Amino acid sequence: MNNNAQPSEGTPVFQQTERKGNTMTIIKKEFARFFGDRSLFFTSVIMPGLLIYIIYSLMGDGIGKMIEEGSNDVVAVSVENMPPSLAPMLTSIDTNISFVNTGFGQPDIDKLENKDLNVVLLRFPANFDSIVASYDPASGAPAQNVEIYYNSANNASSRVYTELTAALTAYEDQMSNRFDINRADSEEQLFDCATMDDKGAMIWSKLLPMLIIMMLFSGTMAIAPSAIAGEKERGTIATLLVTPMRRNELALGKVVSLSCMALLSGISSFLGIALSLPKMVGGAENVEIPFNYAFGDYAALLLIILSAVLIMASAVSILSALAKDVKNAGTMITPFMLVIVFAGLMPMFQSGVPQNVVVYAIPFYNSIETLTAVFGHDLSWTAVIVTLVSNIAYAGLAVWGLSRMFNSEKIMFGK
Repeated sequence: MNNNAQPSEGTPVFQQTERKGNTMTIIKKEFARFFGDRSLFFTSVIMPGLLIYIIYSLMGDGIGKMIEEGSNDVVAVSVENMPPSLAPMLTSIDTNISFVNTGFGQPDIDKLENKDLNVVLLRFPANFDSIVASYDPASGAPAQNVEIYYNSANNASSRVYTELTAALTAYEDQMSNRFDINRADSEEQLFDCATMDDKGAMIWSKLLPMLIIMMLFSGTMAIAPSAIAGEKERGTIATLLVTPMRRNELALGKVVSLSCMALLSGISSFLGIALSLPKMVGGAENVEIPFNYAFGDYAALLLIILSAVLIMASAVSILSALAKDVKNAGTMITPFMLVIVFAGLMPMFQSGVPQNVVVYAIPFYNSIETLTAVFGHDLSWTAVIVTLVSNIAYAGLAVWGLSRMFNSEKIMFGK
């Protein structure tokens, strides 16, 4: 007799109704489990939308603030041979541009290597208006060249260079291309006066802080949940709690061991990225991006990374202790990861590093900003010290909180 035979069309109505009732029972059971678990409902339904709203709002405010701050920087533009026809147009581009009609030479161009100077140099040929008016593009003779010297590592200088280039390009189109802008007559002639070190520092300061923090957090996230939530799931946490050991010793041992393992995992991932990054950023062959940092920079990096891992392991350990099992721990940690991603993206949308010391007391964000300052050759040991002290203090507070959680039967055993 075939017990798996499908019901025929003549299956009694009450049996079909019973099957539908079984289906509804399963649906009700799953709905009760999902909506009855407040933490699962919050992290699955409420948290994603809430975090996206908060992160995007803060990111929008940050970008707007960056643009506003950048547009308020006053830039001194030294002009040589300002043409009368262009003076009204150029002086009306931006109220924060201060035009000075004066000549300049190579020493002035060399000064532009200082990325802290908000300066642009603009040179027109003598008698620009009359020469342009009489120039015949069909003659094959080179057109007059307008030279704009700037520093791409200085946000204000780069902004004004873009504005001047756009205005002159529009005027050039009206004049039927009767002059050129920044035509290099030799390989030695460079209009971007930023040094290669400054250009490299600008690139590294935008990319590396986010990569370092993400690799460290990925290592922490891969290890920490199984260390505490896994112990709860396997039932071995009870054995640890009955041993003659103080709870703060247990918490500290967990955090320190997790920090070391996460650090090793993060270093491995970071080395793989760091070794391939120059080729990825350089693109073309023989393009080298300088990576020149002093011993003090490396020392600061090491201290910041160690303290960042410590506070990450502490925070993830607390979330892992609150979770019922490893899967639940991963669900609780995911929103936290989005916050880390947001903090890592912030240096890409800001000009310079914050000068307010209070910023370096904000957990996680302080490590990002300090790393950005180190890679951008803007190292401040005051910022490093505040970051280290803050991270250690937060980690100590987390260890204390974790030890109190180990004393709670409700948290450890759900009783």
